[in-house]
Amino acid sequence: MNNGIEHDFKDSYTSLLLLDELSRNGEVTQRDLSKRLGIALGLVNSYIKNLALKGYITIADIPPKRYAYLITPKGFIEKSRLAFQHLHNFNNLYRIARQDFQTLFHSLNRYNVKKLVFCGADELAEIAYITLQEYELELVAVVDTEKKNKNFFNHSIRPLEDLKSLDFDRVLITSFLRGKELRTMLIDIGITDERILLRA
Repeated sequence: MNNGIEHDFKDSYTSLLLLDELSRNGEVTQRDLSKRLGIALGLVNSYIKNLALKGYITIADIPPKRYAYLITPKGFIEKSRLAFQHLHNFNNLYRIARQDFQTLFHSLNRYNVKKLVFCGADELAEIAYITLQEYELELVAVVDTEKKNKNFFNHSIRPLEDLKSLDFDRVLITSFLRGKELRTMLIDIGITDERILLRA
C-alpha cells in the first residue's frame, strides 16, 4: 500500500476508533483510551485536540482534574461517514494485505523458514493467520503488549518477554497501527533486526 494512502487510512481509522470509544463513554481517560486502542498516550492527546478543533467533540471539565468528552452532532455525522469509508477501505486492505502475506510466506518457504511468531493481534493479524493456513509454516505464538492472556484463534496471547524462551525463526509484526512501535520494543528486548519481519 502506498505510504501516503496508508498514513491517511491509519489516521482516519484512529479517529473512527476514538469517536466510537467516546460515544460509548465520554468520561474515559486518555490513559484508558491509549490502552484500549494500543496507541501512545501523547498520540491520543493529539487526536483528541484535533477532534475538538474540528468540532467533532467538546471537552468539559469534571472534578477532580478530569475531563468529559462529548460528541457533537457534527461528530456523530463524521463517525458514520468514517465507518462507511472504512468498510470500503477494509475490503481493499484485506485484498492488499492478503497479497502481501502470500508473497512473504511463499518467500519464507523458499528460505526454509518454518516457525513464526505474530507480534500484534489486530485485524492485520487475522488476515495473516487466514493466509498462513495455505502454507507449511508453524505459528509458534502470538505476542502483544496490550492483549495479554486474551485468545487469538487457538493461541493465548503472550507478553513480548516470552519471546526469550520460545523457539522460532522469525517474528512477523501483525499490527496495522503499531508496527514501528512494536518493532522498537522487539529490538529493546534483544530480538535482532534480521529476525523481525514488518509488512511493507
